[in-house]
Amino acid sequence: MIEVVSIPPLATVQDLGRVGHWRQGLGRAGAMDPLALRVANLLLGNIEGAAALEIPLTPAGFVFAQDTVFSLAGAACGATLDGVALPRCWAGSAKAGQDLSLGAMRDGSRVYLGLPGGIDVPEMLGSRSTQLREGFGGYQGRVLAAGDTLSGAAPCARMASISYALPALREEGAADITLRVLPSSETGEFSEASIKAFFDQPYTVTPASNRQGFRLEGPELQRKETGELRSHGIAPGIVQVPGGGQPIIQLADSATMGGYPKIACVIEPDLWRIAQARPGDTLRFVRVDMKQARDAETAEIAMLDEARRAIAQSRHLQQTWS
Repeated sequence: MIEVVSIPPLATVQDLGRVGHWRQGLGRAGAMDPLALRVANLLLGNIEGAAALEIPLTPAGFVFAQDTVFSLAGAACGATLDGVALPRCWAGSAKAGQDLSLGAMRDGSRVYLGLPGGIDVPEMLGSRSTQLREGFGGYQGRVLAAGDTLSGAAPCARMASISYALPALREEGAADITLRVLPSSETGEFSEASIKAFFDQPYTVTPASNRQGFRLEGPELQRKETGELRSHGIAPGIVQVPGGGQPIIQLADSATMGGYPKIACVIEPDLWRIAQARPGDTLRFVRVDMKQARDAETAEIAMLDEARRAIAQSRHLQQTWS
């Protein structure tokens, strides 16, 4: 069991999301960075989609109410356990009374805290994720606050510590975060100058960004024709352009429908990169085709397979040495 001492706004319990309810108007929710959530669970031996605590920005503080194990994965945040520095992506043991502190994030904007068996909250509609807009799921359907306590769904008091390296947020030497996108249904309705600007120039993440969507600032995008569109289905990754011409990337808590024209869609293997972007970070869009998108999906599957293999091998060696 772990008690929240201090925590930033909008920290929630999330798993891989709630699927199959789009037609009822219920979005997916779930982890903004599914890659970090999966690795946080793999390090503990949990099922990969188990519920974890998603912490956007920091600082945050916790105290362990009993001996247990835990994991951290995601942004680098100078985490310490009773003052001892922890790796960015790590799992190990904590004793009752020990303090876990998450400091300022140096790279990225979200960290995931896992507990043995996943965080023990009720499953609702096939998921333990928090639906903030609808006010259910997760921890009492709300964000976490000081004084809240979280328990793991499986007992585990001790384990040998283990760490793992997550992929880099940016390409080596790059200032911008690169996002691969597919064209969308209204891409051809934008002016040639707008399409060129969208792919040639970076966009900055604004402070008006959250789990529902990231608002960007950059070259103004204009359609060839004026007039409103009928509402249509949208999903995480869709890049919409409101009347002001500044794009919005729909994310984990996106609505299920919207009427703004869509200029592109970020491919799913790159959604974790958006999740780790902070206000002031710059994004650059790169157009890909369906084959390249499938290749990216295949590469992500191979990366996760390698993580499973490497973590399992490390655990086996630890057991052999002990």
